Amino acid sequence: MLGTRITNARILTMDPVRPTARELGIWQGRIVGLDEETAGLSARHTVDLDGAVVLPGFIDPHVHLTWTGLKAAAPSVAPCRRADDVLRVVAQAVADSPEGAWLDFGGYDQRTLDRPLTAPDLDTVSAGRRVYLGHLSGHACLVNSAVLRGLPPQEGIRPDGFLAEGAMGAALRTRPPHSLAELADAIGRAALTCRAEGVTACAEAGVGGRLFGRTPVEAAAYQLAHESGRLPLRVRLMVAADALHPVTAAPEDTTGRALDLGLRTGFGGGRLSLGALKVFTDGGMMARTAALTAPYRDGSGTSGELQDSPEALTETIVAGHLAGWQLAVHAIGDRAVDVALDALEAAQRQAPRPTARHRVEHAGLVRPDQLPRLAALGVTVVVQPSFLRHYGDDYATVLGADRADWLYRGRSFLDHGIPLAGSSDRPVADGAPLRAVQFMVERTSLSGRAIGPAEALTVEQALRAYTLDAARACHWETETGSLAPGKRADLVVLADDPRRVDPSEIGDIEVLRTYVDGDDRL
Repeated sequence: MLGTRITNARILTMDPVRPTARELGIWQGRIVGLDEETAGLSARHTVDLDGAVVLPGFIDPHVHLTWTGLKAAAPSVAPCRRADDVLRVVAQAVADSPEGAWLDFGGYDQRTLDRPLTAPDLDTVSAGRRVYLGHLSGHACLVNSAVLRGLPPQEGIRPDGFLAEGAMGAALRTRPPHSLAELADAIGRAALTCRAEGVTACAEAGVGGRLFGRTPVEAAAYQLAHESGRLPLRVRLMVAADALHPVTAAPEDTTGRALDLGLRTGFGGGRLSLGALKVFTDGGMMARTAALTAPYRDGSGTSGELQDSPEALTETIVAGHLAGWQLAVHAIGDRAVDVALDALEAAQRQAPRPTARHRVEHAGLVRPDQLPRLAALGVTVVVQPSFLRHYGDDYATVLGADRADWLYRGRSFLDHGIPLAGSSDRPVADGAPLRAVQFMVERTSLSGRAIGPAEALTVEQALRAYTLDAARACHWETETGSLAPGKRADLVVLADDPRRVDPSEIGDIEVLRTYVDGDDRL
């Protein structure tokens, strides 16, 4: 007996043992079989797809759902190209807000404005409200003097109000806390967008941290969203490393830092579980805080910055490894990648754990000499193809022709045997997997500029990066990532085959249905 039989479909399983099929049977959220394996079995429901294409549900192993949902509900200054237009948006929100309010805005990007904005500029329109303009990258912000006055003295607090990295985190921590209900609503909004784009599972990249965390109890908001039916996909929560506390444990347990109760990677169930430990080593390329070995070529003379000393970052990474966590190490610039590699090598020397499947998040600029080291460590690289599609013109310009081809690599990783997973880092960039697949194949920005064309992947390789290899990055490959008997019935139905259309059309393929545990209802 089947709960659902999907028939008359072009099924691309991503399973090398059986790459294609025409029918698929589902019972109690699991795949029972394909084609002849379900012959003779009756079904409660039969879905005739009339030749539509079925793939495993897309997996996005690096997202920020809470931030995405909150940003969608806040006014945005992203369309503005003139500083005065930004101030008009702020002034309108101020007029509609109560006295003493904190006002959040999204989409700020100093690079696109006709002149720099400062805290005194915001003061002219803020009428005593505290104003926070979140940078598009998530690694900086612009605040007014009312916010600055509430900050404790620390490095990076600038009187012009442009705050990056730790200083930005300090500003966020002075914001009145969001309620759990508000956060659960935000998570639900973002999750519905993911589901509409064919995403059936994702990893939230860092709950509870000082840099991106929206609240110390952010995991509780996910639990509330799940319990109240607002989590229509599978989520693994990465925990920010600074959310761990020093603990005293038996010496043989090698657990020097932990969450309360000692929870770590793998705790949880089918819809909501703990994933990797997120460790930040540097910042972001748009904010010019990604740590490089040679300066940006924008006249600033800066080479970015590390989040802490290499010694302190290594200590955190080794401690996480010893405590049994899978590590997701944020490293965008090549200097940060060096720090990540050194620390991961030190961790594996001290306590070899080849099954850990540590990850390097972003790997935005990877030199040729770093590729063999990544391969030797067996780490998975989790890249964001849409960064270059949307911001590649800027990145290639500020890095120069000699480094542009190293940006967000694809083929070089695979040629060196480095597992490659694609992700979005939404809301920093467009989260639609099919549009990211298109870029991985085309390697051109929205302006048409070719960026590292030798790094282009085949369509099949790009699809694998968003299905089976993304599942492996999250330790999900026995449950999801391909369509095979016994696996969860997470699948996406497309109007056309990404392998058969012109690459320029992949991103426009319509997502017809998305099934999670065999159910396409929201």
